Parts: sequence; structure tokens; C-alpha cells
Amino acid sequence: MGDEGETMTNNVSENSEPTANQDELILAQQRQIEKEISDNIPLVGELDSVISLNKEYSTDDIYLEKIKDLASKYSYVRRTRPDGNCFFRAFSYAILEKLLCDKDSFIKFYKIAENSKNVLVELGFQQFTVEDFYDTYMEVLKRLKDIENIGEAKKELHNVFNDQGYSDYMVVYLRLLTSAQLQKEHDFYSCFIEGDRTVADFCHQEVEPMYKESDHIHIMAACSALNTGVRVLYMDRGTGNNVTKHDLPEGCSPTVHLLYRPGHYDILYP
Repeated sequence: MGDEGETMTNNVSENSEPTANQDELILAQQRQIEKEISDNIPLVGELDSVISLNKEYSTDDIYLEKIKDLASKYSYVRRTRPDGNCFFRAFSYAILEKLLCDKDSFIKFYKIAENSKNVLVELGFQQFTVEDFYDTYMEVLKRLKDIENIGEAKKELHNVFNDQGYSDYMVVYLRLLTSAQLQKEHDFYSCFIEGDRTVADFCHQEVEPMYKESDHIHIMAACSALNTGVRVLYMDRGTGNNVTKHDLPEGCSPTVHLLYRPGHYDILYP
């Protein structure tokens, strides 16, 4: 009986292992396909007309009606790569692009950014961890600040954000600033975090790591960290023919406009 039991156990193990391996292979293949699709999309795209979104939803009447409503308010969309960093990349790009048209505001922003490393270190972030990202962030801001011609500065911004090394460092640093803002105002933000996690836990798990998608709480903290406002236009399969707008923080005059479709953010231009 013992021998039979052992044989049966071995059979189960032998039969179940290929199934487990098969599942892993399917998942790995799926991840590879997603990566290949993602890698073929620029980190930040060129300007395109809002109407171009019709191609993505040519057989979906609900979305086509919402695109029509969106097109009555916005002329252009700039797509970003759907890699989990799209909010931070779009938000950072859009703010800097806007600031390039207003030198005084850019200089104020630059001075706040200059002091941001000290703020992070005072909050307990390791200086050696922060320093590389800070240096790259400031290098990019300085390069943009020193270009007198707005057209040339915008071209440089686009090139920087499509260079994976620079672009990802810009994203990481904004993630750190957002995490710092959440922890600085933890009493307020703790109300938005589900489960037993502390604000610090949430930041370490959901804000600081790359490729983690962003939600309402990330946007509020990022806006607060950079002292700006954003209007998010939600386009989903909800009722009605109109896109839904949300200004964050509530009642702000938005500097940046973003299009949200489930799981993804792009930049909008009124």
C-alpha cells in the first residue's frame, strides 16, 4: 500500500509539473508579446489629432461618440508608451513643455527642484539613492533652461523624453517626489489607502517602483509636490456620450490636461 501511495504521488508530481511549466511558458510568452508591442511605441509620441483616436475604436459607437465630444474641446493628443509609467511620464513632459513657454515660471520651478533633494533626505530617503536621479533631473532642467528658442527647447524636451535612460530617470525622480509628498502629508492621504497598509508601505510598494500604474492618490500627491493642477478627461464605457472631467486638486486652474482610458494616460492639448 505504501509503495502504491508513493507511486501515485510520483505520478501526480510528474503529471503536474508539465502543467505548471506550460502555464509559466504561456505567461512568459504573453509578457514577451506585451513587451514587443510596448517597445515599438515611442516613450512619448508626436502630436496627433484627437480625431485620430477614431482608428482605435472604429467599431465602437460608445467610444466614437466620446471622441467626438473630446474633439470639441481638444485639438491634439500626444500618446505615451503603455508601460505602467505613463502617468508620471506624461505629467512630467506636459509640465515642462508648458513651462518652456513661460521663462519666469520655469525659473521658479527650477529653484524648487534645486532644493528638492534636501527635502527628500530630510524625510529619510537615502542620499546616495536619491543623488543620481536628482543630478539627471537637474541636468535636464538646466539644458532646457539654457535654450533661448522655445521651438528648439521643445525639440530637446522631446528628444530627452525619448531617450530611455534620461526619460526613466525623470520618471523615477517624480515618483520619489510624489512618495515624499504622500509621506509628508500622511494623515490626509492615509484615508485613501485601503487595507492595513501605512502610507509608507503604500509608497514603497505602489509609488516608488517603476512600472507600477497610477491612481487618483498618485495624481493628487504629484500635483501637490510640483505645485500645479491637472485636468483628467476620463474616457471609458460609462453611460452618456460625454467624457468626464476631473480637476485635481479640486477647484484648481489646470496647467496640464491628460486623457485617461482604463489603465493609461496620454497628454491632451486644448
